[in-house]
Amino acid sequence: MGNGSATGNVAGQADAPKRRHIVLTSHPSRSGLKGRPVQWGQVDPLARGAIVATVTDPNHRNAIGTHSGSYAVYRALAVASGVLQADHRPDFTNTAPTIAIGPHPSWADPEKIVSLDPFGALVGEVYQELMAQGIDIRPTIAVTRAHIQMPELLEAVRQGRIKEDGVIVKPGGDLVVTKAAVEPVWYLPGVAERLGVSEDDLRYALFEQTGGMFPELVTRFDVKVFLPPIGSITAYIVGDQAAITDPERPLAVRVHDECNGSDVFGSDICTCRPYLVHGLEECIATAQQGGAGIIVYFRKEGRALGEVTKFLVYNARKRQEGGDRADAYFARTECVAGVQDVRFQELMPDVLHWLGVTRIDRFVSMSDMKYNAIVRSGIDIVKRVAIPDDLVPPDARVEIEAKKAAGYYTETAAPTETDLAQVKGRDLI
Repeated sequence: MGNGSATGNVAGQADAPKRRHIVLTSHPSRSGLKGRPVQWGQVDPLARGAIVATVTDPNHRNAIGTHSGSYAVYRALAVASGVLQADHRPDFTNTAPTIAIGPHPSWADPEKIVSLDPFGALVGEVYQELMAQGIDIRPTIAVTRAHIQMPELLEAVRQGRIKEDGVIVKPGGDLVVTKAAVEPVWYLPGVAERLGVSEDDLRYALFEQTGGMFPELVTRFDVKVFLPPIGSITAYIVGDQAAITDPERPLAVRVHDECNGSDVFGSDICTCRPYLVHGLEECIATAQQGGAGIIVYFRKEGRALGEVTKFLVYNARKRQEGGDRADAYFARTECVAGVQDVRFQELMPDVLHWLGVTRIDRFVSMSDMKYNAIVRSGIDIVKRVAIPDDLVPPDARVEIEAKKAAGYYTETAAPTETDLAQVKGRDLI
């Protein structure tokens, strides 16, 4: 019986799929991360070096992680299912940016930009020779032109708040924009300094909180660049892009953190979509006055806590004793998530520096964290613009009044604790 069993195992092994040899990246001498080190903050992109995070040839890699952020997992599924070849090389013909952005002085300042690659849209131009040598370099920024059509903007045209000028706003209300998609590229020493922590602590926290997904974080301290598995940024430019860097022309900016429920589906428990639309109106008005407007859209759903956590908090707020109350707004988030907010706006201004922003005439935001981060980064803000009171949905009063009391910008007196106790939302229905 023993011999028969052994024979069966051998046969089974012969039929099993062949296992591939994997070299663990936790072994520095064999990890394959032998690419040219990146010299962050160099003026010359060739001196800085290309960022190579592709997996087609491990010998060329000089960065931790890979492209496409969280979408890399979908790429892996496509490879595993056989619909995508693992060694596919994209054809970048005709994919170049539709307008030229930069270079700006901030691109060569290692303290101004630490969370994106300022040359990320130009790899096909500045790294042609390296790509011809077979190094698989991918863009991390793409720039294109588009039209935006939103019912609120069409209504603003109908009411005469927005003018159809035929250039910025087309007949029929279409808004013409330039938009840029930006993947995160983190220079770990710079990110650590920006957050006020040691690089060691940052690396170990990233390693541990991703379940050990990227062992190079704690084994390859010589590799300083990390492409994190998070969502990207989209920047929308309204009007003449040259006005962004012209101190004689006005600039309006709205920095907006993702809120799928409101931005896409119109949930009225928060002010996100109304404020986004108001930001677009401010950008249009400024552009039509000879300036430009910028909407920066970050994928930081639910204060970067995620949509599941956000909906759990919604339930807790509505079901707590006394119902949804402004005086308990932040406390309920902290009870579920352990913290009120994990967006850490310190990295946010980088995209503004990539665009060459040095002054914002109208900053369409009430957030004290966003304002402070931008000003600390060296960008002047002339005026802050709060959301008009008539744009706040009734059920969003809880949110907006709690934020005012917490220090958010308001043109009126901040509510007192007594005031907050009187502000309540509807029941969970």
